[in-house]
Amino acid sequence: MSGLLALLDDVAGIAKIAATSVDDIAGQAMKSGAKAAGAVIDDAAVTPKYVDGLPAARELPIVGKIALGSLRNKILILLPIALLLSSFAPWAIMPLLMLGGAYLCFEGAEKVHHALFPSGDHGPATAEPQSAEHLEASKVAGAIKTDFILSAEIMTIALSAIPDEHSVWREAVVLGLVGIGITAVVYGGVALIVKADDIGLHLARSGRSGLVRGIGRGIVRGMPAFMRVLTVVGTAAMIWVGGSIIVHGLESFGLTAPGHWIEHMAEVASEGAGGFAAAVHWTVTAFFDGILGIILGFVLIPLAKAVARLRGGGVPAAH
Repeated sequence: MSGLLALLDDVAGIAKIAATSVDDIAGQAMKSGAKAAGAVIDDAAVTPKYVDGLPAARELPIVGKIALGSLRNKILILLPIALLLSSFAPWAIMPLLMLGGAYLCFEGAEKVHHALFPSGDHGPATAEPQSAEHLEASKVAGAIKTDFILSAEIMTIALSAIPDEHSVWREAVVLGLVGIGITAVVYGGVALIVKADDIGLHLARSGRSGLVRGIGRGIVRGMPAFMRVLTVVGTAAMIWVGGSIIVHGLESFGLTAPGHWIEHMAEVASEGAGGFAAAVHWTVTAFFDGILGIILGFVLIPLAKAVARLRGGGVPAAH
């Protein structure tokens, strides 16, 4: 009997350890995913454009295909690469992360530049009209390629947020949870966004009360403004996250002056803010990270144009 009780006690202990480990992994996955906020918001802001001009009945299937491609990108390609880097070339993680940060800065700055100085050049005209099936396949393929870049940024950022003492299997589980969770959140949100007009129209026409019909009309009228706000927020998040990555990357290589100056400015601004000190500190830090990011992005635009000319192509467009 005492042996059975001892066995049950051991099982209970193992269960507690397993539960703690699961909680730790889930918490680490949430923290790692939060670090990738800028790329996530931009992904949600960008993807709805890929269903423009296609029949409403094909919107959700197309989003589903893109989501499946995004999951393949993260789990089957990028996760193994991330684990190999972590195991055999951890020194390469920060340079790759900074490269991704620089890309975020460039892409955000290019969007700002295009908004300030719009151009009529939207790429080469299509020589022949495409069939609906070919157009859909082309848009899905383009979205998955764009997603690969964003997913690489997300997985690299998430990997950098995992403590070094974690084992490879735990890194794999955390990155897997991040990949699945972010894909579900992003493309679930995209599905709601692309169908919001239809939902609003249905409520406006079939609502059982004036309040419900009014909500439906509000959704229909508000979606264009919402998409514009989402695009602005996505661009700002890209620039802020990219700048933050660059600042922290420079610190890891011993160039601490930019980070120390930003930290000093945040501390000065938050003094006397009382209960809002933490919010003010974060806002000021994000602001100056964004300033550095937009400067770097604008510096990279002519470089990207020069590279595009050397390759004989056009100027690379943001997504």
